[in-house]
Parts: sequence; structure tokens; C-alpha cells
Amino acid sequence: MNAPRNADAWRVAALTMMEPQALADLLCGDPVTAAPWIAAAARLDIAEAQVRLGRMLLAGEGVEENKAAAFAWFARAADAGNIEAQNMLGRCCEHGWGVPCSAERAASWYTRAAEAGDAWAQYNLGHLHLDGIGVPRDADAAFRWYSCAAAQGHARAMSLVGRCYEEGWGTARNIAEACDWYRRSAEAGYFRGAFNYASLLAADGFEAEAVQWFARAVSLAPDDKRETLIVAWRAATRSSKTFSRESRSRIPRETSSPEGCVRRAVLPNA
Repeated sequence: MNAPRNADAWRVAALTMMEPQALADLLCGDPVTAAPWIAAAARLDIAEAQVRLGRMLLAGEGVEENKAAAFAWFARAADAGNIEAQNMLGRCCEHGWGVPCSAERAASWYTRAAEAGDAWAQYNLGHLHLDGIGVPRDADAAFRWYSCAAAQGHARAMSLVGRCYEEGWGTARNIAEACDWYRRSAEAGYFRGAFNYASLLAADGFEAEAVQWFARAVSLAPDDKRETLIVAWRAATRSSKTFSRESRSRIPRETSSPEGCVRRAVLPNA
């Protein structure tokens, strides 16, 4: 453990006497006001604080952006067995955040965290298997990892499970299952799940219900995705028979986020 700096001494003393819930609330607080406390807790080798500090350093929230320092804090937490940190190391290796890009190292960290039960790592590892990045292309493995994450309530993974059923990726094609998983994703608040669910409803002639879910998709979508959704919907409604695939192919990929919580979909219409 690093010795606390003099300026942190009183914070360190307060942290050591803090109740668990008070500490948890502190770590989730506003980045600007919480930054000195989070940094002090990280230096006390509190893994949750190290992960939070790493995220803040990636995004420049409350502290100056420093991806190399973020990677170092994730590594310390990961060495202590924190699976969220292990997933974030995978993110860093995949995208070159503070370390050279290495799909193989990303896959290794994702696998370690996924096998320990981290839903985001399971979702991320599913992408690598579906694309064949850092690991052999394996649709069966992709479907298995998406399913693991979805079983934990991961809304984005639910949408990908639905897409696997719709397309027959790693499992037998089953439109009823696809529709059910899209619905679950939509109800969990994911805009792509809502859009995909609306697409299948429209293709089956349930237009009124489809419109309701499309409106929900637009309301859930990030600002920079809404116009694209609207354009895709308008194009699709002119040819409902090809709605489910052609319309969604117009929706661009999501971008990676330093948060590690807004992850790209592996395909444009996933």
C-alpha cells in the first residue's frame, strides 16, 4: 500500500472510519467534488475506488484525462481480483486506451472477467467471437456469452441474443425467440432492442403496437441516433416485408465509450 500524502492524511483517517454505505455513496458521487476522496481511497487499495478513478481518468471527469494512469489503476484493481477492472483492462487493450492495441490481450482479460461472471465482459467477449477479433470466429461462443450476459439482465446482450435467433448465429433460427428477446431488451430500456422489436411487429402486421415501440426507441436513443432511427423507420414502412433487415442496416454502429458502459454493437443493426 502506498503511504498517504500529507494532504490526504485526514481523508485517509475519515475513510478508515467510514461505514460501507457511506463509502459507496462517496464513490458514486459527483466526480468533481468526490475526486480527492476517490483518489485517497484508491491509494488505500480500495478496488472500487481504483476502478472509479480509472473511469474518471479515461473520460476526464473531475480530473485531467490520463488514459495511461487509468490503465494503471485498472491493473491494480484487477490484480486484486476485481472483475470490473479486468473487463476495463480488456476495453483498454481493445481500443488502445493507455496501452498499445492488442485484440489478443483484450480477449484474455474479457475471458478472465467473463468466466468470473462479469456481464459486460461476457457481452464484450461475445462481440470478439462474433467478429473473430483476437479469438477465432465462433458464432456458437458468441451466442453463449451473449446469453450469459442477458441472463444477468444486460439489456444490450438481450438485443444481441434476439439478433442471433433472428439470423441463426450460433443457434437455430427462431423468430419467436428473437421477438421475445427484443421485447425483453426494449422493456429493459435499450433503444436498439425497442427498434428491433418494433421492426418485427411491423413485419408481422402489428402496426399500431410497432409505432408505440418505435416511439419508445426514439425516446431512449442518444440524440445523435434519433434522426437515423426516424429515417430508417420511414424507409421501412414503405416496404414492411423487408423491414426487419433492410431498415436496421441503416443504423450506424455505436462508438466505444471511455465509461465502458456504452458499448458498440458489433453489427450496424444489432
